[in-house]
Amino acid sequence: MKIAYVTTWDATDIREWSGTVYHIAEALKMQNADLQYLDKLPVRPTLFSNLRKKFYSRVFGKQIHLEVESSVLKYNAKRILSQLQPDTDVIFSPSSLQIAYINSDKFKVFYTDAVFASLVNRMPWMSNLAAFQIKEWDELEKRALQTSDLALYASDWAAQNAIQYYQVDPDKVKVVPFGANIPRPYSEEEIKKVIDSRPQDICRLIFVGVEWERKGGDFAIKVVQRLHEKKIPVHLDIVGIREELPPLPSYITNHGFISKSTPEGIQRLHELMSNAHFFLLPTRFDAYGIVFTEASAYGLPSLAPKTGGVTTVVLDNRNGMTFDLSADPEEYADYIAHLFSNRESYRRLALSSYNEYSTRLNWNTAGETIMNSIKERI
Repeated sequence: MKIAYVTTWDATDIREWSGTVYHIAEALKMQNADLQYLDKLPVRPTLFSNLRKKFYSRVFGKQIHLEVESSVLKYNAKRILSQLQPDTDVIFSPSSLQIAYINSDKFKVFYTDAVFASLVNRMPWMSNLAAFQIKEWDELEKRALQTSDLALYASDWAAQNAIQYYQVDPDKVKVVPFGANIPRPYSEEEIKKVIDSRPQDICRLIFVGVEWERKGGDFAIKVVQRLHEKKIPVHLDIVGIREELPPLPSYITNHGFISKSTPEGIQRLHELMSNAHFFLLPTRFDAYGIVFTEASAYGLPSLAPKTGGVTTVVLDNRNGMTFDLSADPEEYADYIAHLFSNRESYRRLALSSYNEYSTRLNWNTAGETIMNSIKERI
């Protein structure tokens, strides 16, 4: 099957969108898809769009994203159609917007983690938008859904939002969880040894996130403090934060940002994930959370709130536990303390977490599901 892979990102760069754009392409190739890369699409706004952006920023303090301007998307749609190979079977994009204006008889698919209506004013880059752009972006999302043959979403939350907000036909919507954006760290036999080698005299937690406030970093510290107050030997490793944090107690280490694009960074993350008992990320909102899939790859049970698409990634008592957004640090601490004190229960959940990665949260499974979904409809 010949697929045109359409995106503004560099699809061969593993650093783009935390590696997701690259891994989606690789997942398709693993299923023997013949990919034509129509990537690195330019953002060429009109003079009027540029002037309007400056005006709204200076006068009203509002954000405008030029990459979703209709003039930009229409220009790129023409560019894509002019470069499309005649024997192309499918036009595929990791974004709904890039194919909104592509008028073609080719089968059109997009694969993403959320619809616009569920993200506006919930993500920093989608907050404080100009009113006209909110309206236009919403219409673009609707147009993309109406004109596509298949809409793939990483979570049940995103799929239901597409149906609810945009009245899309449920038959064209499919849930395909994203995989882990890392190489498989351990075989099934190896992970058993890794889990069994984790210390019993100290409970090690790891937090990985770039946005301290949105990812609930302050809440994570409170969870660890409660464990410490319960006289449970505990240590928290914080990874990903570039900003300076306030002074931390001796049982918390801030490693700062660690890049997965370097061998040294990969090795350091590998060590920290392997040695931890739990992955703690009390995020205030996430459309999905690739890092939960990566935690599962290390046999790490994840602890997170019921928000956004997280409940598709983290399944209770299968690869962790999700808590109500109103839960306090005590609830997290009690859950951790109970499991840590029951070695066999912990071992079962850790092995089950790895199994979720092996069977559900990997790119090979995602690629197979995508290709089967296309073949059923094309």
